[in-house]
Amino acid sequence: MGKIDTITKEYMKDPAIFADAFNKFLYHGRQVINPEKLTELDTTEIVLPYGEGGVAVPEQKYRDVLKLAKTDGNVAYCILGSELQNAIHYAMPVKNMVYDAMQLAHQVTEAAQSHKRKEKNKEDREYEPSSEEYLSGFYKTDKLLPVVTLTIHFGPERWSGPLSLKEMYSTTDEAVMQYVTDYKANLIDPGQMTEKEIEEFQTSLKEVMLYIKYSKDKTKLQEVTQADSNFRNLDRQAAEVINVTTNSKLKYPEGKEEVDMCVAIEEMRMDSRLEGELAGEIKGAVKTYQEVGFSLQETIQRVADHYNFSLEESEEKVTEYWQ
Repeated sequence: MGKIDTITKEYMKDPAIFADAFNKFLYHGRQVINPEKLTELDTTEIVLPYGEGGVAVPEQKYRDVLKLAKTDGNVAYCILGSELQNAIHYAMPVKNMVYDAMQLAHQVTEAAQSHKRKEKNKEDREYEPSSEEYLSGFYKTDKLLPVVTLTIHFGPERWSGPLSLKEMYSTTDEAVMQYVTDYKANLIDPGQMTEKEIEEFQTSLKEVMLYIKYSKDKTKLQEVTQADSNFRNLDRQAAEVINVTTNSKLKYPEGKEEVDMCVAIEEMRMDSRLEGELAGEIKGAVKTYQEVGFSLQETIQRVADHYNFSLEESEEKVTEYWQ
């Protein structure tokens, strides 16, 4: 697992952040899903499809985050899963459909196993199944928990991948297409969201999405970070998500739980200016050494000595400007 995957998954496992994402997507920011009512589930999905000769073949997939949610006062539950993408996935509808189908298959299997356990103890049996129910293992009275999978894109470019199976099919024959199965992928994509839509987030996810959205527009980024006071005391975990997903190279004090992003951004820009000035100096030095007839190796050695670089660092910088 890469650094980006690790940091974004840990961030989204926070019940408050997880609930915020689904409250924004499902209810436009209304606080319907209570973080305290979320239950962590095993992210491993396992079913046993049949291979050659009817032999069961284990199949295992791993979701990023999976939780059970109580959604109303009538004890109605649903299963919420999130898939985190730093890059665009062009088969996301198929990927998420597999996860959802495996979770539903798991529920069917659990129902069948529950009935078998009750069957062993005749006194616990509350319902006499028909022969069809008994053979299928799933009774007419059994119900499934709905599964909602939400893809969260942690990248600044607008999502350009398909969001439904129908967009991925090769045929456009209407007689065929009216009967083929479709699946819609649910997506949170900062590149496509308006600032008004991002305002519906109630946690630091709002600042994370805003920063990612404008990470390639320095002027707009400075404007939104200065306008939103939450950027001045952003929790460290959110700052780390911003840092790794946008490759911003922000620096902030070790051990502090909150980060002033405005200060961190300004220090990043200062470092960038200094790096630019140094690059200009090295470029000028390389040109001068070339004009007086020094070889590439002699130039690498002189630049290393003058700037206190290792020979490897000097070679990398000199060869960039050597003509």
